[in-house]
Amino acid sequence: MRMVFLNLPVADLAASRAFYAGLGFAFNDQFSDERTTSVVVDENIVVMLLTHDRFADFVTGPIGDPAAATTQLTCISAGSREEADELLTRALASGGKPWKPAQDHGFMYGVSFADPDGHVWEVMWMDPAAVQ
Repeated sequence: MRMVFLNLPVADLAASRAFYAGLGFAFNDQFSDERTTSVVVDENIVVMLLTHDRFADFVTGPIGDPAAATTQLTCISAGSREEADELLTRALASGGKPWKPAQDHGFMYGVSFADPDGHVWEVMWMDPAAVQ
C-alpha cells in the first residue's frame, strides 16, 4: 500500500487548520505540533501543513508564494457531482477562494478553489462508465 503525503507551507497554522476542518477532514494529532498539522484527507492521503520555518527544514532555496503564482494543482476525486459541489461550498464558507469556473464535460465534472494561502485544490468526478 502506498500513501500520498502532500506538504504545504502555510502562513497561519491555526487558520489553515480551521479551513481544512471546515472541509470535513480529520487530523492526526500524533503527527501535529505547534509548527505542523497532519490533515487526514483519506486513508492513504495526508496533507502536512507546515509553518514556513518548519517547511524550510525540508527544502533548499526559497519557499514559493502560492498567492503570487500557482505552485501546484492538487486534485482529489469525488463520488458525485454533488459531492464536488459540496466540498467547494464548504471550502468557500471556510475562508477559501474560488479559483476557476466549474468544468462540465458531461462524463467528467470538476470544481476548484484555493485555500487561505493560495494552494489550489481541484475536486473531480468522473462517470465510472466512461473510464471502463
